[in-house]
Amino acid sequence: MASPLLRSRSALRAVFGPQTCQRSLCANRPRARTIFNFFRRSAKPAQEEPVPLLTEDNLFHPFSKSPFPAIRARGEAIQSLAKCPVCTSSHCSTHGHTKSQSLAVKFECPDCGFPTHCSQEHWMADQEHKKYCSKLREVNEDDHDLRSGRKFREFEMPGPQAYEEAISFANWDVFWYTRGFPSMDTERSRRHASRILTYPLTIGSILHQNSGLTLSNQRVTPEGSRSLAALRTTLHVPPGAPDTEEAGAAKPQIRIFILGARAESSLPPHVWEQLCMLFPSCHFHLFFIGPQVSLPKPANSPPPKPPNKSATKEDTDTNQSAVENVSTTHTSTDTVKQEEEDKPVYVPNVYEPPTPAPIAPLKRTRSSVELYGVPSYTVPYTPQLTITGLQANYAEVHAQFQDTFDPYTDAFFLFSPGFGFPSPNSVSELDGKPYLQITSPTEWGPVMPSLLATRCAIYVTGFSPADVERDIRSIETAPDVAGEFEWVITPGENAFGSEKWEVADFDPRVMVKTNWGVWGIRGKGREVRERSSFRLF
Repeated sequence: MASPLLRSRSALRAVFGPQTCQRSLCANRPRARTIFNFFRRSAKPAQEEPVPLLTEDNLFHPFSKSPFPAIRARGEAIQSLAKCPVCTSSHCSTHGHTKSQSLAVKFECPDCGFPTHCSQEHWMADQEHKKYCSKLREVNEDDHDLRSGRKFREFEMPGPQAYEEAISFANWDVFWYTRGFPSMDTERSRRHASRILTYPLTIGSILHQNSGLTLSNQRVTPEGSRSLAALRTTLHVPPGAPDTEEAGAAKPQIRIFILGARAESSLPPHVWEQLCMLFPSCHFHLFFIGPQVSLPKPANSPPPKPPNKSATKEDTDTNQSAVENVSTTHTSTDTVKQEEEDKPVYVPNVYEPPTPAPIAPLKRTRSSVELYGVPSYTVPYTPQLTITGLQANYAEVHAQFQDTFDPYTDAFFLFSPGFGFPSPNSVSELDGKPYLQITSPTEWGPVMPSLLATRCAIYVTGFSPADVERDIRSIETAPDVAGEFEWVITPGENAFGSEKWEVADFDPRVMVKTNWGVWGIRGKGREVRERSSFRLF
């Protein structure tokens, strides 16, 4: 007679099959404990998702009723700066007061949450407000979403690109797909991601050999094609060779000079590292140069306030970097995160963006004051990326670089420099009017001729079609600049501009997009030909 164990084993085989039977019996068998089990680390529990302060269906709040102090403070700044558009219109006399008696905006639109008019009566009478109300509501919800404390998967950056996978620069969607970014499921995620990636991707999309700017679509000129070809011989490996880190061991360093840097200098280094992922065999050295460059916090500065307990450190760092002012335009954007109590919660930005908050020092951050003679720092972030920030006007440090420039390894990028805007510091002695910044001795006046003399390419962005046109008109009449340059990239839209609207505090009707357009120039070359004299016999 068969034993009970054999009968149970036969029954299991008949019902579940031999493999299931074996697994079932093994599961009941006691595990042997060895001495090595005592040295094993216990498995870490899975990190819980942060509990958001605001849900997706609760992002809209009027500025005065926002749960975040920075947004409430911004609403107060708009109310103190902006004027009612109905009061300032030509029909203001029909509404009870003259044009000179324009009232500040105190009434918040119930549809967008922005302070837009002086009263409900003028809000109802303004038919033009409907044209931009939906955009203002979009900005309102985006700003609340950035502070909601949710997990921002759109800020998760992919690692190195596989050798056999090509990257496309046709547009944001194709780039994100070919680069392996997390899926951008909503338009809001697209806006957040494009807002912080527009700076490194504008550089990469211009310099890469797969760039969408080509001779065939007339965005690159013949002179520009030669200029880009010189850089690309260093940026890329020969055809057929593996584009890996080892392939760049003998390559010279690629230097990118970002002049007039503001918010781009405060982006986290891992965002700029995405530029290195596009050129695996290159070593980039980024120079942020400008009087508003963000420097590391001093070692004796008080620690920042602890983040919300429901958010992880990674979420908080990414959130803060996105909330910072990533627009280098002359319009307003929500720039200041809540810092120490003695500092304002929000700094209104009328014509010139404020200096970004100090950045957190990294492990290898070191001071470079002795090397450059101005407040500066250098951080070798990775073997492929070194970042240097110099808080000074470029004219003060040009002498240290002027003999080292090489069109094969160096390029200049100016993000929304404001060439055509009036200077806030320099006034003409002839008529008392302010200089344009392209001719101002304290802004770009002495800088542009120095850049053209290097023969390196100069790439410039603008935040709107009008801004691009204004800057180009200014350089075509500026002394020592007009007639001294040739086109590299013709003016046009930038496929990797930010998709998020930036709203001006002094007038909510003024809305722009960071790095909307791009164009490029370089110093004009002059060929010297020797004439040969022939003697006829």
